[in-house]
Amino acid sequence: MIIIGLTGSIGMGKSTAGAMFADHGIPVISADDIVHDLYAGRGAPAIEAAFPGTVVDGVVDRNRLSKAVVDNEQAFRRLEAIIHPLVAEERVAFVDRQRRAGHRLVVLDIPLLFESGGEKTVDRIVVVSCSKELQKQRVMKRPGMTEEKFEAIVSRQMPDAQKRARADYVVDTSGTFDQTRRQIDKIVQELLREAAPQEPDNA
Repeated sequence: MIIIGLTGSIGMGKSTAGAMFADHGIPVISADDIVHDLYAGRGAPAIEAAFPGTVVDGVVDRNRLSKAVVDNEQAFRRLEAIIHPLVAEERVAFVDRQRRAGHRLVVLDIPLLFESGGEKTVDRIVVVSCSKELQKQRVMKRPGMTEEKFEAIVSRQMPDAQKRARADYVVDTSGTFDQTRRQIDKIVQELLREAAPQEPDNA
């Protein structure tokens, strides 16, 4: 099985690309979805202990948590120390399930793949990318997004050019959905051929 790490800076189109991989029947797990589940489950008590008042009715309030860590590098690192190990556990369990199910490819959608050292846990890296102008335009449309929050997020992420340089595949999401899909289709076809079971040599 080939483990694909899907990454890219905020607003570059990871979710769209992930959905296109899933359309091929490839199992996809998103770090954001894992975090969402952890915030509503076993991660909530530890977060409340570290950041009192950020959990409401047993669920982490993202707005309150954001205010507690924005512009506070020490607080942000404390949050990462809580969440990252739990996310890693969930991701390993997911990959193990898909391997047992016989899947040849699996996609891990990890926004901070390089920043967290996650590139060591995958076999191929797909980076989604677009222009800085389009990136900002997309992100600023998100509910509750501010110029300050956008800049804070970008400052914690590796520059797009560096990510592209370290990728096995770069998907340009600046165009239409069909153009992006064709790029994904090509990657999937190539990796499925690579992951195909080898015929026994009867010679």
